[in-house]
Amino acid sequence: MSKGLIGIDLGGTTTKMAFLNEDGEVLEKWRILTDISDNGSHIVPNIIKSISKHIEDSGKTTDDFIGIGMGTPGAVNRENGTVSEAFNLNWKTTQPIRKDIQAGLGLPFDLDNDANVASLGEYWKGAGSTEDDVVFVTLGTGVGGGVIANGKLLHGVNGGAGEIGHITVQPNGYLCTCGKRGCLETVASATGIVRVADDMAKEFNGTSRLKELIDDGDEKITSKLVFYLADNGDILANQVVDRICFYLGLALSMIGNTLNPASIIIGGGVSNAGNTLLQPTTKYFQQNAFPSVRDSTKIKLAKLGNDAGVIGAASMALQFR
Repeated sequence: MSKGLIGIDLGGTTTKMAFLNEDGEVLEKWRILTDISDNGSHIVPNIIKSISKHIEDSGKTTDDFIGIGMGTPGAVNRENGTVSEAFNLNWKTTQPIRKDIQAGLGLPFDLDNDANVASLGEYWKGAGSTEDDVVFVTLGTGVGGGVIANGKLLHGVNGGAGEIGHITVQPNGYLCTCGKRGCLETVASATGIVRVADDMAKEFNGTSRLKELIDDGDEKITSKLVFYLADNGDILANQVVDRICFYLGLALSMIGNTLNPASIIIGGGVSNAGNTLLQPTTKYFQQNAFPSVRDSTKIKLAKLGNDAGVIGAASMALQFR
């Protein structure tokens, strides 16, 4: 009887968990709210409690599982199994995640940065599953990424490999939360897109529903709305999308010229814009990429959606076989 894998995708609002088989099929998945009160001290105990209950409810024991993998926000020290700087989880100090979860569940445990883990998911079972060289870019509240070369996830000397959100695309541009200016994250994240729209609306003189909404101080402006209006012929919205895709395509061309992967896969909430995002981004990628890279590296949309994190996390548990 083959054993199962457990994947955890820890987020600031919800924590997604799943049981999978060794082939990467999701057998059961569920989510719990991430309780960040009391300096995030409830997060790990709640995860342990929830997994224990699901193991019990499914008539299994921990012996039926190989191990657990987890993707988490923040800076991960993989050697020590700790997480620090996870501000959206309200963790002010370094957290001994591996020690606590192994003690609580009695299974081997590994963790990594959430964007790296999502890239493992797309590499294992998603848009990159036929390739050994893949770069994953996630466009959400922030911009993250993961680099897989020769079938191995790259971490770099200090864990900074794949920090695609901090490629500078606009020297002296918007101030980023990382402290520097002009990062891709400041223009291509969900919040960055709204900021670009706000600024471009100030200089736009034509007729535009997007401009009307911004001028009226509408609080409901989202990146999703910007893409929706662009799809429906709004001139300003189309100009905003074009500018965002220029920056994104430029950043992806730098990645392409450095690594020449088979695919650069775009995921995260913003990627739900589909071809409205993909086509102009591909155009600007091709304009800025070295010819042999342009002809061989494909830009694709992610396939796994919200499951990429738990699937990628579970794949890390395979090392314990």
